[in-house]
Amino acid sequence: MLDTALIPEKTIITAKGDGASVDISAAGSRVLLLSLAITRIIEQESLDVTIFGSPDGANFATKLTAFPQKFYRGEHPMLLDLTQQPAIKFLRAHWEVNRWGRGVETPMFEISLTMKEVPASVLQETAAALGQ
Repeated sequence: MLDTALIPEKTIITAKGDGASVDISAAGSRVLLLSLAITRIIEQESLDVTIFGSPDGANFATKLTAFPQKFYRGEHPMLLDLTQQPAIKFLRAHWEVNRWGRGVETPMFEISLTMKEVPASVLQETAAALGQ
């Protein structure tokens, strides 16, 4: 069962960047729960986090999903369903930051992004409950 971090806990973000490539080829259900945690910020700034996929771990040209733009601390879950994209074997997070207003011009976020595989049994139970 896949349970790992795309962005490690307590990562400080001050400029745009990319996380490490994470191999997801062992995921059985191909449905992943992403959880973005913003634990520290300064005022008047925004964070954009996008998830890219790759078949080989080198070329991350496939944009899979993006979190809505964030301005505040909190936990932000999102499901990523890769069942229709069997060629995707690696994921990588990309982030962009922006700061405006008074004070220091450099943005600062403390974040993490975890990824957990949703077990096939949970997916089957949910589909049965929804009559699908």
